[in-house]
Amino acid sequence: MFDRLREDIACILERDPAARSTWEVLTCYPGLHALVLHRVAHGCWRRGWRWLGRFVSNLARWLTGIEIHPGATIGRRVFIDHGMGIVIGETAEVGDECTIYQGVTLGGTSLYKGQKRHPTLGRGVVVSAGAKVLGGFTVGDGARVGSNAVLLKPVPPGATAVGIPARIIEAQADAAREAASARMGFSAYGVTQGDDPVSLAMKGLIDNAASHEHQIALLWQAIERLSAGARELPLAECVPQDAHTTEQFDADELNRLVK
Repeated sequence: MFDRLREDIACILERDPAARSTWEVLTCYPGLHALVLHRVAHGCWRRGWRWLGRFVSNLARWLTGIEIHPGATIGRRVFIDHGMGIVIGETAEVGDECTIYQGVTLGGTSLYKGQKRHPTLGRGVVVSAGAKVLGGFTVGDGARVGSNAVLLKPVPPGATAVGIPARIIEAQADAAREAASARMGFSAYGVTQGDDPVSLAMKGLIDNAASHEHQIALLWQAIERLSAGARELPLAECVPQDAHTTEQFDADELNRLVK
């Protein structure tokens, strides 16, 4: 028990720059208090003391603002940052070294008892503030769920899910931020500058439109050269070097981003 507590404290000191001391973490972090009380509630639940487990869980919710069903499985070194409004359902499973921010719901979409109704988070998953992960699927190791996303389907390892409903994309992070995240072991709030697939698609369309403007200008230059008396020159000598002679617009890539 005390080994787990030391792990939890070390995890918070490592990932939260605002944490200044062990005593501060031990006394002022509701996420830590919720995890400690959940272990008590979960132990009661596994022994068949269901009412006592629910009572301890309800007490933890009243004290911390974090509701974790006593039947949920929580791994080691899980960091609940801020924590207010978090709800974790009965059959949810949270892997080791996950980070969960305030307002997150790990909820179920089925009303049938005995089924796997709630999500499973793999190792090192980051679920950002306000995100809703709903259903009995798996979020792969190292995946990230963006702020306020509504996730209704599995996420591959290392991918990022953003939007309502969430769209799954490969992480395209800024190099400096990724270097800092690697040193700290996680990415704060699970979002990066290149996460939004709609924004990426719009940027692709804008870049393509700008390229078309440039190519049209080059075409007019070639026409002006020909009309100015250079008809005896081969066409290749009239066309500027950076003019494109083949189609480069990738519609399939843009469609993939917004799926």
